[in-house]
Amino acid sequence: MSAVIRRGLGVILVLLGVMLLIFVVLRIIPGDPASVLLNEHASEDSIRRLTESMGLDKPLPVQFLDYLKNALRGDLGQSYYMRKPVLSLILTAFPYTLKLTALSASFAWIFGILAGVVSAVYHDRLPDHLFRGISLLGISVPVFMVALFLQYLMYFRLSLLPLMYDGSFVSMILPAAALGWNSAGSVARLTRSGLMEQLDSPYLDTARAKGLSTKKAILFHGLRNAILPVITLMALQLSGMLSGAVITESVFGISGLGKLALTAVQTRDMPLLQGTVLFTALVISVGNIIADVTNTLLDPRLRTKS
Repeated sequence: MSAVIRRGLGVILVLLGVMLLIFVVLRIIPGDPASVLLNEHASEDSIRRLTESMGLDKPLPVQFLDYLKNALRGDLGQSYYMRKPVLSLILTAFPYTLKLTALSASFAWIFGILAGVVSAVYHDRLPDHLFRGISLLGISVPVFMVALFLQYLMYFRLSLLPLMYDGSFVSMILPAAALGWNSAGSVARLTRSGLMEQLDSPYLDTARAKGLSTKKAILFHGLRNAILPVITLMALQLSGMLSGAVITESVFGISGLGKLALTAVQTRDMPLLQGTVLFTALVISVGNIIADVTNTLLDPRLRTKS
């Protein structure tokens, strides 16, 4: 329980740090949001009135404290560009990003773990070399290149999958594969290296002596010990997937958090960008806590330390 409380306090500190950082960064970037929202022929008086209505004429410490108090009440402000509450825009866009991230993570983790196990079982043989090459390719190629290649192959050449997202599950397969490919390579390499370290362990010799085959001993005993660092990596990959969603959602036309953040950057919509960054940081922090708790449940040694 104390460990959970410590992690919760850590999340609060992280979120406060993120709020302060994004607030400062947005204020030091050149450009005036009021001037961006108005056309280039707007008068100085119109710009001044809009600046006052947005509260940007107040001292920076006052602006930050106002933003902090409103955020604690669940009020992330109103979008300058879309003229809607930021929280409402985020909650509308988040299900698309959540669906994309969940499918990407499922693809990455299932394919990555299977590839790592096959590579370990058949180490230094053809399946091992094949999956190691695929894993290295996944780590090396940028997300947007994978996305464009999959669009070319699956739509233009084979006509198997839709080019853009249209709301259906089938149209989400290409974006999920493009976003999860890099993570799958990392999971596969870590799973393989973890299992390789377990191959000569005494408990595997004991399992084999009791009649289990080498493959079953690795799957039912070695994988449990090798999977712990993989789970930690999987939680950390969520942050990469959420950030990679900006590119993926733009390529495939998905109206998620990534596209929303991109719109905020292009229009210098400070409340919207602050809200999307803060919400993303909250989701990542909660994911890390879940990973820590899962590790503790899987490893009795961590429960003893806690």
